[in-house]
Amino acid sequence: MSPTQNMRIAKRTRAAVRKLLGPRLTALVRRPFRHNLNTIAEYRRDLISRRGLEIGGPSALLTDTGPVPIYDVLDSLDNCLYSTNTIWTGAVGAGNTFRYHTAKPPGRQFICEATNLQLIRDSSYECLIASHCLEHVANPLRALAEWKRVLRDAGLLLLVLPHKDGTFDWRRPTTHLSHMIEDYDNDIGEMDLTHFEEVIALHDFSKDEGAGTKEEFRSRCLANHLYRAMHHHVFDTLGALTLVNHAGFQVVRVDTLKPYHIIILAATSDAPVNNRNFTTPKAALWQSSPFASDRKVTGA
Repeated sequence: MSPTQNMRIAKRTRAAVRKLLGPRLTALVRRPFRHNLNTIAEYRRDLISRRGLEIGGPSALLTDTGPVPIYDVLDSLDNCLYSTNTIWTGAVGAGNTFRYHTAKPPGRQFICEATNLQLIRDSSYECLIASHCLEHVANPLRALAEWKRVLRDAGLLLLVLPHKDGTFDWRRPTTHLSHMIEDYDNDIGEMDLTHFEEVIALHDFSKDEGAGTKEEFRSRCLANHLYRAMHHHVFDTLGALTLVNHAGFQVVRVDTLKPYHIIILAATSDAPVNNRNFTTPKAALWQSSPFASDRKVTGA
């Protein structure tokens, strides 16, 4: 059985369990394993009544029973997927088909690359959401530039990235900003396999239930332009903040959450940004982070 089939079976199994238990019992069962933020109210306050676009998704992290429940406060939410059939969503159709919350009408589904939102005009949205998506993009700075383009003045970016300490990437080195700048300057696209050998050598299969065998994983990574399951780049919190800062976003707040989430809320700005309060070694976030590598920050 292929990795794609394994992942689809797992997804269907989870859906069947949720249907059997119902939403309330499912939330109750999940509660002991759910890690909460003290700042949930602040995220909800900042995003309330905004018209948004999500890249990838929908994300369980942002649902009513997730640790960052913000879908219900949005005015509306459209979506962008790179294909009409992905290993994460199965088959999808363009048009008003994006369902992200039971109490909300479906949003518009766009089919286009995260780095080229050619179907969307400048300044179209008040917020953009990307949860566990940017690490799958070969050219993250090009993606962030495009996301900034479709946001209005003072538009908000809610970015969630996997912290390497809690994922199957923990053996890999954190990606330096200089490498991602080089990818941008060289106009790297989704056919890129620069990190392929590193991924194959250092991937921790014990932390990746959907990987399949090493050979299946290798085959899927070689065809990553189709599957988009490979993590091109690896982040810790400082690396994520450095990337967002270079892309010209003013950071509003940062949270780190087990098992592997870096959560950044940032705003568009035409003026030069100053995020030193978040990157300084004196910032409170380094001591409060559950990830060991964050607590070792000694300079910025």
